[in-house]
Amino acid sequence: MTLTAENAAARATPESTAGTATVRPPLDPQALRADFPIFERLIHGKRLAYLDSASTSLKPRRVLDAMDGYNRRYTTNVHRGIYTTGEEATAAYEESRVKIARFINAPDPHEIVQVRNATEAINLVAYSWGRRNIGRADTIVLTELEHHANLVPWQLLVQEKDADLEFVPIHDDGRLNLQTYEVLLRTRPKLVAFTHVSNGLGTINPVREMVEMAHAAGALVLVDGAQAVPHLPVDVQAIDADFYVFSGHKVLGPTGSGALWARRELLDAMPPFLAGGEMIREVHLRRTTFNDVPWKFEAGTPDIAAAIGLGAALDYLADLGMDRLREHERELVGYALEVLPREVPGITIYGPASADDRGGVVTFNLPGVHPHDVATLLDRDAIAVRAGHHCTQPLHERLGEAATARASFNVYSDRDDIDRLAKGLRSVQRVFDRPTSESHAATTQASANDLD
Repeated sequence: MTLTAENAAARATPESTAGTATVRPPLDPQALRADFPIFERLIHGKRLAYLDSASTSLKPRRVLDAMDGYNRRYTTNVHRGIYTTGEEATAAYEESRVKIARFINAPDPHEIVQVRNATEAINLVAYSWGRRNIGRADTIVLTELEHHANLVPWQLLVQEKDADLEFVPIHDDGRLNLQTYEVLLRTRPKLVAFTHVSNGLGTINPVREMVEMAHAAGALVLVDGAQAVPHLPVDVQAIDADFYVFSGHKVLGPTGSGALWARRELLDAMPPFLAGGEMIREVHLRRTTFNDVPWKFEAGTPDIAAAIGLGAALDYLADLGMDRLREHERELVGYALEVLPREVPGITIYGPASADDRGGVVTFNLPGVHPHDVATLLDRDAIAVRAGHHCTQPLHERLGEAATARASFNVYSDRDDIDRLAKGLRSVQRVFDRPTSESHAATTQASANDLD
């Protein structure tokens, strides 16, 4: 990877001296953009203002180089070849597992199951743990904030088992109603599952408090960390949940990568999710014994290059420092919450009013303008935002909206992106202030497959 003086400085940590604490400078997104090849491209002749990182993040050169190195230098299957490139591939794949464990402070790398994304991880728990432990009239508690990936698998499970779903509602400011949560826990649910950070509103949930309450009621807890791991320091031991999931493509890593962390005793007791090669110890015509965890849950050939790329992405973020990333995004969200209402008359912003309570997400609507039209017109100025229901249709029903627009941030986002967004939204408003016959943009019907 080519390291310029500018992006080296963005990462630099001043040397500590005896008796003084090390103070790291704020992230410099302009310098860090040099690490992301996509910014070498102009969109409609302009620098890309990428404000859709909550959907998928951009990939730094370090990740691309790691994947390219596997594909060019030691492309081999893992856990099979007893030769140089086979051993190199296995070592790199397993090293990624160690990096994942270190990044989220898991106590044992063997508690990390490598999966394609958070969706697969949640389905793994629903099929393997859920079908063995959820029975008739049992209750699972979710929230109104959930991504479809943390809702639909549980719907399928309770339909099959004749069990029940209950939901923690949100207040009008997008925060969970913890009083209702406390009441729902009196039903003695078997499982509570909720998002760490809402992809729809950016709400940061009080996960440690919610886990303590659930455990006190006798429930296990699954936390969807897809929007937390990329943006906050995450410590699964401190959170104390039973299952924690995230996707690689939201954490500057490649698509097709992700992780499930679960307590070892739970993984040991759970039956396999998929069956085939690699997840077995011995196979006979009429019986099979299974591999140890985590490999019991990793049937077939995995996406090896993606796993290696995920490890490289976590190295990149660890070098930057997750505390610095959180502060960077908190400052950007605060700036957006100040600038957008001031510069864009009539804009509606959803979610918590304080940047302290939000991840790097600002969801909004312009009255009288469909979000798809907003996104289409912003694209003309090389501003990329998400438009749709963001895989949170029940949340949008609660908001009374069919769709919203969403701006989301990462290490490469800066105030200039937000200023351009505000200017672009004013331009959108001017377009729709003209006579309808001159300005009406074609609005695409929101797709049921509008996936994050």
